[in-house]
Parts: sequence; structure tokens; C-alpha cells
Amino acid sequence: MWKYVRWPLPLALVIAMLASVSPDIGDDLDLQRVLQFLPFFVLGLVLTPEHFRLVRRRKARLLAIPVLAATLAFAYWVAPHVSAAWFYRRDSAQELGAPGWTGAVMTLAMFGCSVVLVACFFSWVPGRKLWFTALGAGTLYGYLLHGFVAKGSRFWDWYDAQWLHTPLGEVAATLLAASVITVLCTPPVQRMFRFAMEPKLEWAFKPTTAVGEGKRQRSV
Repeated sequence: MWKYVRWPLPLALVIAMLASVSPDIGDDLDLQRVLQFLPFFVLGLVLTPEHFRLVRRRKARLLAIPVLAATLAFAYWVAPHVSAAWFYRRDSAQELGAPGWTGAVMTLAMFGCSVVLVACFFSWVPGRKLWFTALGAGTLYGYLLHGFVAKGSRFWDWYDAQWLHTPLGEVAATLLAASVITVLCTPPVQRMFRFAMEPKLEWAFKPTTAVGEGKRQRSV
């Protein structure tokens, strides 16, 4: 459906903005997060190889350095003043104790910042194979498994340690988090949890022949 809509990304942004100011949506099926994160998935559908080539130019790579440095400094400065709940996208603005109109503003602001930072990231993705290239196939594992580590940190009260709330502790926690995510994306972890993350479901589908597949494609 999104590939046939005339303006898919603006439409997805409008839906996300409306969701951010609609506390009555509730938590059923995690619908609030589905609608607020919708623009990111739609953006992935409309991107083309030309967009990626655009951010791989030398000018874009050089510009990404000060942008990322300024963003890192701003993030550490603003963190004590902004609720992290905004980034989870599971609540409306009213549920976060803010005026309704701020939901729409925050939706647009965070989406714009995210697009810029993702462009900076892609500008520095190497074109040749390196030691971390294989990690790209395991990002699903890092995304799903890190939640258990995060929940464990709260269950065992890891954040009660006073040294974690110092500048050095915050840097250490950041480096530790990056290390944990890297490990969760490695091939050994993928092999260990593939039965749950990417189960083989041949038993649930009928085998198809090449002829049958060709007929189905022509009919589509």
C-alpha cells in the first residue's frame, strides 16, 4: 500500500504526529509505538540506491564529523533535562505530562534529527569487507536480545552504583553498552539463538516448484 500512495512519507509523519497527541490509543498491540515509529519504516521503503550514493560523497563524509561531534556533546548536555520516555514512543505527549502540541513538534524534531544522524552514519560505512561486516547480518539479535540485559540491569539494581552517575561512569557505561551490542551481533550468538529468532518454517508451507512460482509471478 505504501508504495502506491502518492506522498507516503508525509502521510506516515502525519499519522505519527496524530498518534503522539492521542492518549486514547492505549497499549493494545503496542499500537502507539507502531504508529509513532511508522515513518522510519516508510522511509526505508522509499529510499533508493541514489540516496545512499549521495551520502557517500567526500563532502558528506567530511560534514558528518562535526555533526556527530556536536550531537554527542549536545546529547550529554541535554540528557538530564529531557525525559528518555520520548524516545520509546510508547506514550502520547499528554501521558508524559506535556501539552498536546509538543507531541507533534517532538515527532518532527526527532525524526529530522534521526534522519540526519543516520545519513552521517551511512556516510562512514566502508565499502570493503572488514572484521565487523558480518555483524550487519546480526543486528536483529542485538536489537531483540539487548532488552534482557537492560531488564537485568534494573532487576539487579546495577544503576544504584554511585560511580555510574559520574562523568567517567557515564562514559564507561556507554562503552560497555557498545561492547555488549557488538557481542550480541556476532555469528556465535546468531547460531545460538537462531532457533528462536529465525526458525525454519518449511513444515508450515507447501513446497513450490519453479513452474508454479513463475505462473504466480506472471499472474501478479
